Formats: sequence, C-alpha cells, structure tokens
Amino acid sequence: MANRVAERIGSATNEVENLNLDEKIISPSPPELNNLKETLDENEASNDVERARLLYHSREEITASPKAVSSARLAVLWMVLNTVATISIVFTNKAIFSEPSLKLAQLTFAAFHFTITWLTLYVLSRPRFSMFMPKKVTIREIIPLSVVMGLNVILPNLSLAFSTVTFYQVARILLTPTVALMNYILYKSTLPRNAILALIPACLGVGMVSYYDSKPSSDATVKTTSYLGVLFACTGIFASSLYTVWISSYHKKLKMDSMQLLFNQTPLAAFMLLFVIPFVDVFPVWTEVPVNKWLLIMMSGFFACLINISQFFIIAQTGPVSSTVVGHVKTCSIVAIGWIISGRALGDKALVGVFIAILGIITLPNPQPLISKVPKISNTLKHLYI
Repeated sequence: MANRVAERIGSATNEVENLNLDEKIISPSPPELNNLKETLDENEASNDVERARLLYHSREEITASPKAVSSARLAVLWMVLNTVATISIVFTNKAIFSEPSLKLAQLTFAAFHFTITWLTLYVLSRPRFSMFMPKKVTIREIIPLSVVMGLNVILPNLSLAFSTVTFYQVARILLTPTVALMNYILYKSTLPRNAILALIPACLGVGMVSYYDSKPSSDATVKTTSYLGVLFACTGIFASSLYTVWISSYHKKLKMDSMQLLFNQTPLAAFMLLFVIPFVDVFPVWTEVPVNKWLLIMMSGFFACLINISQFFIIAQTGPVSSTVVGHVKTCSIVAIGWIISGRALGDKALVGVFIAILGIITLPNPQPLISKVPKISNTLKHLYI
C-alpha cells in the first residue's frame, strides 16, 4: 500500500516537472519576451526607413526629371540663338562694309561694338540679374590686353570688308594651329601626333582657298578676295591668337573670371580708340548713308548683345564637346551661305580647299587641349566677331 502511494506521488511529481518544462519552452520568460519585441520593433523600423528612403528617391527622380529636360531644352535654345546670332552678325557686318562710305570707318564701328558689349555686361552684372560680380582693376594693368583686343576686332573686320565671307571664315580656321604654335613657343606646350596630322590638311585647305579665291574672275558677278583682304586676314589671325593666349595669363595674374575681365577691357578699348579714330577713319557724309545701313548697324549691335547673353548660358550648361559641335555648325553654315552668295560655281577649285580645311578642323580630336592654357571666356569675343 505504501509502495503504491509512493509511486503515485513520484509519477505526479514527474508530470508537474514535465509540465513546468513545457511551459518554459512554450512561454518565454518576461526578459526574453522583451528582447524579442525589441528585435521585431527594430526590424520593422528598419523596413520603414528603407521604404521611406526608396519613396523619397523615387519622388526626387520624378521631380528632377522634368527639371533636367527643361534645362536641356533651354541649353539647346541658347545654342540655337547663339548660332543664329553669330551667323547673322557676320553677314550683317559684311553688308555694312559693302557700303563704300562705311568701309573705312572700322575703328568707329569697333568702338560702337565695345560700347554695346560693355552696356550688356553692365546690365547683366546688376543685382536684378547678378550673372557675375564686377571687379575693378587698374588701367595700367589692363592696357596691353585692351590694345590687343582692339586689334583682334579691327583687323578681322577689315579682312571681312576686303574679302569674301567664305575666305574670311575659312581663314579663321588657322586660329587653332596659330594658338597651338604660340603655346608651344611661350609655354612649351606640345601637341598630340593625331592633332598635328589633322592641322596639316586644315592649313593646306586654307592655302588653297587663299590662292583661288584671290584670283581675278572674268565673271563680274563672282565676288573675289583682294590682296588686302588676305593681308588683313593673316594679321588678324596673329592678333586674335595672341589675344587668346594672353587671356589665360591675365586670368591668373588678375584673378578675374571671363566676364570680369571683359567688363574691364571693353570701356578702355573703346576710350583708347577715340584718340585714334580722327586720324585713321574716313567718316562718311551721314546724310548720304542709306537708312537701311543705319538699321543694319543697329541690328549688328543687337546681335552682339544676344551673343553675349547666350554665351553666358552656353558656358554654364554645356561642355567642350557641345561647344565644339556648335562651332563647327557655325563655320560650315557661314562658309556654305557665303559660297552661295559669292556667285561661284560648284566646280570652282576653291571649293576643294574649303572641304579640305573644314575636314581637317572637324577631325581634330579635341581643340580644348590645344588651348588648354586658355579658358572658355575668350569664346565671347571670338564668337562675337568671327
């Protein structure tokens, strides 16, 4: 009897122990339960953060996409305006210089353009626009660059007055090899071999155009280039190249950006021309100048303003590749239109030189390294008076 009672008590004790063990396994103790809850909360919070991050980036992409598209369209618009204005100013100036009474007033015309450029920069520097911050420099420091700047404008304009538009524009292709040569002489900057190979046909093509375009034509309707035009083109290329190379050193020396430097140059250049104009320019009888020529002069000033304004946005929103492509479009367009209005036939030998010169400059790997010492800023005046 006593043994049975002892067995039952032992069996009951085992059941109770097993029951307690199951409860421990099934029901965690309070500390374990808290740890489990904390782990779950952390995982859920981490998931919430990840979902929020993904949602934010998706919204950001959706928001940024229209802005990127709008910025690209705006850049294209400014490039188109710059191209149209550049082409227009070349043919407008050519029409102005075709008037005999205005052809020999080059310094006055340059002073007019310098004044227009300065006024444009002045407006753009005002707080309402704040496109750049003006910075003053002493006259003594800026005089040499202003003198070369004047030659950079006057000599090419004289070339345009005494030559065809096609020759004038093709000759400007020599700017690249001349700048490269000056950089080598002044800074020992060498060129890659493929760049040199591309410049050889460019120079050869310009030489062919110079020869055939300056030959007298039996057809009175065909426009040709005079020897004065060739002379002014060569001296103009030298002045423009020197100006381009000097720009770099003046940027570093004066610690000024493109527009700050140009803002100081233009009024001084215009002021210095006032002392030379009476001795050099042949003034027309103002009343005898046709009204349409005065209108063309105003249009030339307007195109100058448009080029300056558009250049700001092109420099800010496009890279060297886009600028190079736009430059090629301008060159090809001006040469093509100039050839059409010159009255020359498609079989003219000068056309072969045109194709060789343009092909050479287009196949140039990247003109930026050739003028790596020169910032983009020189483009403003280069495009303004090409």
